[in-house]
Amino acid sequence: MLKALLARAQQGHRTIGFPKAAPTLPDRFRGLPVIDADKCPSGCRECVDVCPASAIQIEGQRVQLDLGRCLFCPECERACPHGAIRFTQEYRLAANRRDVLVLRGQEYELAQALDKKARRLFGRSLKLRQVSAGGCNACEADVNVLNTVVFDLGRFGIQFVASPRHADGLLITGPVTRNMHLALRKTYDAVPPPKLVIAVGACAIAGGPFANHPEVHNGADGILPVNLYIPGCPPHPVTILDGLLRLLGRLPQPRNGAHK
Repeated sequence: MLKALLARAQQGHRTIGFPKAAPTLPDRFRGLPVIDADKCPSGCRECVDVCPASAIQIEGQRVQLDLGRCLFCPECERACPHGAIRFTQEYRLAANRRDVLVLRGQEYELAQALDKKARRLFGRSLKLRQVSAGGCNACEADVNVLNTVVFDLGRFGIQFVASPRHADGLLITGPVTRNMHLALRKTYDAVPPPKLVIAVGACAIAGGPFANHPEVHNGADGILPVNLYIPGCPPHPVTILDGLLRLLGRLPQPRNGAHK
């Protein structure tokens, strides 16, 4: 016992200061991508051709990037000869609607809090059943790490439960493979209403690198109503935590819910 107490004293406080303090992110962290349309010459398709997830398209003369499909690899940034695409350190990525995730040069609309009635139900005690619907275990790992002492998800009243009958909603990862379709549907039906659905990662949002494969359903929102989308491949644990707290109204809302 004495050794344990000494080790604890040496380690000090391990839980991060977020959300009261800004998170410390590694230099190589890739967050919200930014496209400088003024640097995009007409006819250039370097970024479109190199994207492994078909997340970048040319609409008219404007480049658009689907954050829901983006794998946050650096291929487009490396391939662009004009430096028109760059990844920032902006970790706040969660959104309420799928269409918001398609970047066309507009301000990115961050997730807004649930309505007053829903916040009264879930704001201080949210129980989630996590469903891995064919995921590679990357998103699952970053969800699980939220339960460690570093992030301490329980301090916000958010917990993962074993039974959907004890849950307030589902947190889904993976592209929803054909053999997980029925299981996901049954799990959703077992959650008592009112209930939430949260799609975490590119696979759960749009199928990720498996999009349009005959064995996957291209994410969750073709099967279930999704309340919160958290992009990434995988999203950083702070990105997931920020999205959850934002949905519950536990974070200050930016003006108009957007950031550049």
